[in-house]
Amino acid sequence: MSSKPSRSAWPVLHPHRTLAFRLAAAYSLAGLVMVILATASLYIVLRAELDRSTELFLADKLHVLRTMLRERPDDEGALREEIELESAARRYQQFYIRLLDEHGVPVLTTPGMAEQLDLAKLARQTRTRSERSIAMAGRQGQPFRVTSTTVDVGTPPIHSDTVQIAIDVSQEEELLARYRLSFWGILLATSVLFPLVGYRIARHAIRPVEEIAATARRITSTNLRERIGPEGYPSELAWLAGTFNEMLDRLEESFERISRFSADIAHDLRTPVNNIRGEAEVALARARTVDEYRDVLESSLEEAVRLSELIGDLLFLARAESPLTELHRETVNIRELLTTVRDYYEASATDGGISLVANDWAKPLNAELDRSLMLRAVSNLVSNAIAHTPPGGTVTLAATDEHAAIRIEVSDTGFGIPAEALSRVFDRFFRVDPSRSKTSGSSGLGLAIVQSILTLHGGSAEIASQLGRGTRVTLRMPTLETR
Repeated sequence: MSSKPSRSAWPVLHPHRTLAFRLAAAYSLAGLVMVILATASLYIVLRAELDRSTELFLADKLHVLRTMLRERPDDEGALREEIELESAARRYQQFYIRLLDEHGVPVLTTPGMAEQLDLAKLARQTRTRSERSIAMAGRQGQPFRVTSTTVDVGTPPIHSDTVQIAIDVSQEEELLARYRLSFWGILLATSVLFPLVGYRIARHAIRPVEEIAATARRITSTNLRERIGPEGYPSELAWLAGTFNEMLDRLEESFERISRFSADIAHDLRTPVNNIRGEAEVALARARTVDEYRDVLESSLEEAVRLSELIGDLLFLARAESPLTELHRETVNIRELLTTVRDYYEASATDGGISLVANDWAKPLNAELDRSLMLRAVSNLVSNAIAHTPPGGTVTLAATDEHAAIRIEVSDTGFGIPAEALSRVFDRFFRVDPSRSKTSGSSGLGLAIVQSILTLHGGSAEIASQLGRGTRVTLRMPTLETR
């Protein structure tokens, strides 16, 4: 059966939900906001500078007239030139001045001022706004800035006159209008351009992601050799590609181990089943004596026991790897536990001509652990040591307190393990000498079970060995609590 996912299992891609669309929308929105903020800021600065220029012009005119009326009040020619002639000579930004005496009677007026402005309205609006300009519309609707103030005449002052000034700001308003028109044109252009540019940038940015997705789609249980070439990717995506490749390496290794594991299971389960079947077929081929039938049943029972133990070991490993597995921790005296194991295997060790030794300890060594599981782990090690130690050899059990951890060692003076096999001795169904293991009934799961038990306790299992000199297995586990 193919493991390739059906297209119906893939998420349906909606255009407005794609990463490219979201990135393009984000780029466009950010760009438009920046353009709006920039142009609006420039518009505000421009208007402020134009208003400031107008205010400075009005203030300058008022200063000139105030100086002339205070220092040269009888110089009518100079006043007439300042009020009537200078404004008429200006082509752009016309301004108008009216000088009133203390009785409100006009003394001098710029020609055309009455035709451009409602003078009565000007007087009313500027009556309470001394030297502060205000906006006012002319008779034809053109915009003006107007101001009015009283000035002293003569030194010392003889009387006070009123000066009214109005300046046409149509040029400034037209400039601002053109700026606003340009602003809307820029905003319209960028609202079209930014999404297009943003989408192209987004498509270019997510191309490595699409390549990673395409590689992932090509990966199946039979094709785990695909890898992503991160060359040319941004550093973040190169890191992602490297992580993805590492995950694929682990998956490929896991699939290979599962394949080997499945083949080993099939072989180890088939052997006792075939033995039972073969013995039954031979027994039924002809009539047998009671003793012969008994021999067949005993042999079949041995194979059934071997098969049951193998299935039990497999079930234990499956439970040990489950994240829901809980340890039943209790306070255990490690030295008493090792003594129990020594006493249990002492008879079989003696029968094989092997000395089984547990080091003497002066004081107890306690730890919080699952007693039954740790007893099984140490028993597996001792059983293996006895099985691979020739007569006259020694198997030694030892325990040491390393403050933050407890170390248990099971060492022997047996045959030893080749260096090339040490890295695989904790693999399931691995046998250093397959032929010898089959005759001894070993399933190749003993050390795998030991490692699983230590992993459950948060510890580790290590092995060291030399051919012809023996093997030492070291178990380390953290001391969660000691008493």
